[in-house]
Amino acid sequence: MLTDNFIGLIAALAALVHLSGLLSAIHAVAWVRTPQGAIAWAISLATFPWLALPLYWIFGRNRFHGYAEALRSGMAEPVNHEAVLQFLERLRHFQIDLPLERTGNFAALARLTQTPYTGGNALGLLVDGEATFGAIFAAMDAAQHYILIEFFIIKDDDLGRDLQSRLLRKASAGIAIRLLYDEIGSHALPSGYVETLRAGGVEVSAFHTTQGQRNRFQLNFRNHRKIVVVDGQVAFIGGLNVGDEYLGRGPLGHWRDTHLRIEGPAAQALQAVFVQDWYWATRQAPGVDWQPATAMTSHDQTVLIYPTGPADALECCSLFFQQMVTGARRRLWIASPYFVPDPPVFAALQLAALRGVEVRILLPAKPDHRLVYLASFSFLDMAERTGIRIYRYQDGFLHQKVVLVDDDVAAVGTANLDNRSLRLNFEVMAVVVDKTFAGQVAAMLERDFQQAKPASAADLRERSRAFQWAVRAARLFDPIL
Repeated sequence: MLTDNFIGLIAALAALVHLSGLLSAIHAVAWVRTPQGAIAWAISLATFPWLALPLYWIFGRNRFHGYAEALRSGMAEPVNHEAVLQFLERLRHFQIDLPLERTGNFAALARLTQTPYTGGNALGLLVDGEATFGAIFAAMDAAQHYILIEFFIIKDDDLGRDLQSRLLRKASAGIAIRLLYDEIGSHALPSGYVETLRAGGVEVSAFHTTQGQRNRFQLNFRNHRKIVVVDGQVAFIGGLNVGDEYLGRGPLGHWRDTHLRIEGPAAQALQAVFVQDWYWATRQAPGVDWQPATAMTSHDQTVLIYPTGPADALECCSLFFQQMVTGARRRLWIASPYFVPDPPVFAALQLAALRGVEVRILLPAKPDHRLVYLASFSFLDMAERTGIRIYRYQDGFLHQKVVLVDDDVAAVGTANLDNRSLRLNFEVMAVVVDKTFAGQVAAMLERDFQQAKPASAADLRERSRAFQWAVRAARLFDPIL
């Protein structure tokens, strides 16, 4: 009798799992963004539900629920709504029209992000960790009112403790400080690090990726942004996180990265991105200065702050890269640690090369994420056939996220050229339309290319059969890489 009951229980459980698999397969067909992904998930869920079900509900969805709704409801409160309206009105006072030859292409990015290109900005290109954190810490030390900080990774090492001590010192001087980190990226951060900051008067919060009923199991989303804003006047954006390896003290050696210092109205546009993330995490709208001002220098550089993420109604990160590619007429250089583009972006790259644009992709020679590294080899053959030139950086590990278009457009920020950035991560880029700045980026990348070696399809053909199969297997993980 006991055996019959046990068998019946197992049969009922199996039926429940298979029914859940079929229902989840229907959900995948309805909600997974790409047809390829929908088909792959639907077949897996219907055929192997015991394995596919937990994977699907953790990794399967590309939509981050609740973020936009939380912002709409929170910003609809009278005080917040009025502040946002005033900010947008003031920011539009600094709106600048793009040159005629660029309006047809790059104006679309402003429509997507619903904030304007602004003039009156002064930019500083920061190469590698020493220059970046030297500039960030100098700005923090000079803060008079508040500091906003958002990083994907914060570590409790020498650099992390240096940041901690500086924040505690400024908090003791009465400066309001808010620190936001991604709990998955910063999974190794000890609770004691955070508690010490809170005890010293610093407001600290994780991004809370799994916050909300529909996000409970969604460990696949990340807040990959790196933002620092001081007094609403000076801001920083780029590829560097907080950890000793970002200063070149880790196993990968020299860490090649790029950050950007922004002074002027665009600093407040970046501040608005932080405020939205902070509101999602805490349901509080921080008190900040919403009075944009031109930079206190003679520079007048045009900047658009372009945030993207899985809460967007459109695939804004993929559209960003497609726009940068299609806007190129002579030259397109992209530096990224990861190269797993989605089909529309890769097709745009191929067409750009075929129409005579010099397309260069700079990637690391060393892997920090082996699956992504392996998957990048699968693109070498089709890239070579259409004239896309891929290079592998040799002097340490390349982690910068930089795009250069012709002689007048450049972008620096946090978005990698992979599916994770295109669909799963919250990212932010600074798009600059300025010949002087683009010239600085071009000179920087020229130096990087001098430290790189060309890659070709032969790099895969000459590898072992096991390596080639590993590359093919890695491509199967495209949707979550």
